[in-house]
Amino acid sequence: MTTPPAPDRTTSGTPTSAAAAGTRLDPWLASYAARTGGMRASEIRALFAVANRPEVVSLAGGMPYLARLPMDQLADIAGRVVAERGLVALQYGSGQGDETLREQILEVMRLQGIEAHPDDVVVTTGSQQALDLVTRVFVDPGDVVVAEAPSYVGALGVFRAYQADVVHVPIDADGLVPAALDETLTELAAAGRRVKLLYTVPNFHNPAGVSLASSRRPQVLEIARRHGVLVVEDDPYGLLGFEGEPRAALRSMDDEGVLYLGSFSKTFAPGYRVGWVVAPHAIREKLVLASESAILSPSNASQLTVSCYLATYDWRSQVKDYREMYRERRDAMVGALADHLPSATWTVPEGGFYTWVRLPEGLDAREMLPRAVTALVAYVPGTAFYFDGRGADHMRLSFCYPTPDRIREGVRRLAGVVTAERELVELFGATGGGGSPAVQAPGPDVA
Repeated sequence: MTTPPAPDRTTSGTPTSAAAAGTRLDPWLASYAARTGGMRASEIRALFAVANRPEVVSLAGGMPYLARLPMDQLADIAGRVVAERGLVALQYGSGQGDETLREQILEVMRLQGIEAHPDDVVVTTGSQQALDLVTRVFVDPGDVVVAEAPSYVGALGVFRAYQADVVHVPIDADGLVPAALDETLTELAAAGRRVKLLYTVPNFHNPAGVSLASSRRPQVLEIARRHGVLVVEDDPYGLLGFEGEPRAALRSMDDEGVLYLGSFSKTFAPGYRVGWVVAPHAIREKLVLASESAILSPSNASQLTVSCYLATYDWRSQVKDYREMYRERRDAMVGALADHLPSATWTVPEGGFYTWVRLPEGLDAREMLPRAVTALVAYVPGTAFYFDGRGADHMRLSFCYPTPDRIREGVRRLAGVVTAERELVELFGATGGGGSPAVQAPGPDVA
């Protein structure tokens, strides 16, 4: 077992090594890279230990409801992969990913109007790794990443780890506000700030549940192009709309200025950890090199299993089944909020997993969370979704995993906690600060 070296000492007995600045709990404290200072525990991950207890109704995690998958067929697929292609599945593979799977990914993306070549696709260990690779390739410490307010907590963690400065741009009921984006990029340029990326979740936003209006999509692309900013389109929910056909991806409108991140985690199963990024040639080569330095190659076993599933099972029907199930759960969520929590306001998502709830005046979602867990219900405070700690007046509620009855019971419990908190506020005043603007009504720029 390796132990830290004893520090060198001067004649006065004072430690002089790097370990001198450490603590008894962590003698290596002074040896960490500066970027570790930005690493923080995810508020969602911290909830899992409690939220996974059976007596707790978890409205926190964005976990797909895997019980609807055809487990018998998946067992057959997994067995077939090992029996027929085991020597490939269990071996190292290409750093860019399996070519057959990359061709199948093109078929999936065509549902959103994306036309690409298999060489444009880099398979990753979930789209989270794709986001990490993109950030590693483009962002130097102090560079600016522009992101929606609020924004996906996992993306903020990546940006923070690479020492980026995140500048938020407001969204409203129709998604990212183009005028605000243009104004923000103009101000940053005038201040001499280097903006490397625009990060956006345009479909069924995590956490806000809204989608970027079709009329705004070309506006956002034109603004980014004019300011020389690369767009990172994170789209795990794009096929999970509750009405109509999938929206056209930003990547379908611009194949040079957009990096498209996709995933099978929400439409199939997150345990396989298969995602991808679509990138122009030069960027793609750097992403492959970055991926190889991190993991050598994505899992062949996972890729071949997903590929066999796509080739032998009616995956479109599976996605349709997911859409119908999540729509039923969305309806249960918004109906329960209307019945039990009319003092709050919330978004009504047209797809995806989440609704974004603004609490009554004076309530702090982060401070309220321990009391909610005591009442056997869990959610994610809005502060998780802002780089600067705003959002205490909001919470994200997830409707993807609990059954409709459990959703209604969870909201009933949550309403009891909110009522008790409001009574405390009336007696003693507001419990906290850190408020943030609500998701605004559509502005005059909406076509």
